[in-house]
Amino acid sequence: MLPADVANRQACRHVICNGACKLTLPMKDLWLAVYIADAILVFFVIPFAMFYYEGDQDKSIGKRIISALCWVLTTAVVCGLVLGILYVDFTVRHLSSSTTSFPRSWNFSSGQQCIGGVKQIFDGVGIACLPLGMIFAFIQRPKAVITRSQYIKEATELGKKARELKKAADAFHQEERRGKKGRKWRKNVKAVEKELFLLEEDVKALEEMYPQGEKAETAWALTVLGYLGKLILGIIGLIVSVAWIAHIVIYLIIRPPLSPFLNWVFIKLDDVWGLLGTAAFAFFCFYLLVAVVAGATMLGLRLVFITIHPMKWGATLMNSFLFNVGLILLCSISVIQFCATAFAYYAQATAAEEIFGHTLRGIKYLYKYNVFQIAFIVLAVLTLMYYAFFGWRRKKPTGRFQLSS
Repeated sequence: MLPADVANRQACRHVICNGACKLTLPMKDLWLAVYIADAILVFFVIPFAMFYYEGDQDKSIGKRIISALCWVLTTAVVCGLVLGILYVDFTVRHLSSSTTSFPRSWNFSSGQQCIGGVKQIFDGVGIACLPLGMIFAFIQRPKAVITRSQYIKEATELGKKARELKKAADAFHQEERRGKKGRKWRKNVKAVEKELFLLEEDVKALEEMYPQGEKAETAWALTVLGYLGKLILGIIGLIVSVAWIAHIVIYLIIRPPLSPFLNWVFIKLDDVWGLLGTAAFAFFCFYLLVAVVAGATMLGLRLVFITIHPMKWGATLMNSFLFNVGLILLCSISVIQFCATAFAYYAQATAAEEIFGHTLRGIKYLYKYNVFQIAFIVLAVLTLMYYAFFGWRRKKPTGRFQLSS
């Protein structure tokens, strides 16, 4: 939407007749429609699907629907109160100014501030882990196909490990039935889940190192090409991530800005060909959204030492998938606002700039001292340090289980 908004503005740059701009897209109405659809999905559709999916399976479908609707309404009321308080606070401040008038149109800056912090966490982590994850995946790739005897040996060890995990899990189920769900039981369950995750990773790595079947050679060739592709994409992503971080420092954090930087690059590309700068602008905006997804996948909404909704390719539970989809939709609002701010020089005179660029922000000190931008840089540097010191290491299962009985 934001690149389309920029392209829509550029359509009026070289108009000849008066009123030609009226034939362009009504971007403000489209933005409103997109945000309404986003709000319906985030606050109603996705929560209803989550509550219905996690409902008691023994209840009838009608009772599960009623229960899910009750929880959705409760959630919507709480979120509405929070956003309403933010809006009332914004309105009072607006009316108290003698130089401004009452807002005549809806804006989204005051509402998106409460989720801006979450977006900055995912963005800061994702902007570094997205390219570095692919590069380190290439570094840790299997170098050659192992022999059959090695495969049998490793498969035997993994089978033994799987039987130990199954035995431990059965013991935990028996303790759960007897009501022995203490602190030690929960600790052991988490240990088994961790060991199971590592076992799945080892099985996947073993299948890569010893492809089987009639097309084993083709499978190995595709594996090698896949890791080469990750290396190439990782290097390109690292260049884009460095450009993003440099742009934030040069254009947003340092006051006054040292240079428009990427804004100037997009303008020069537009001079080469009409939509080239817009395409590059769309690429950088899309990359930032992909970084949010990568950060959410890596963290899985980790609170202290607990991962609430982890995401794993091909092994994500439905409730975790729905939660992260809602979280990404929610963060997309802040991504748009962040891009509109970071590329304000290039995206000027657009509907997005009108929505986000001329509003009184409720949490003014966070914007005055660039707290979000600094948090973005700090998290990116911390993620880089994590990969530099620990990213090349491979975690090994401990194989230690302590039953509470």
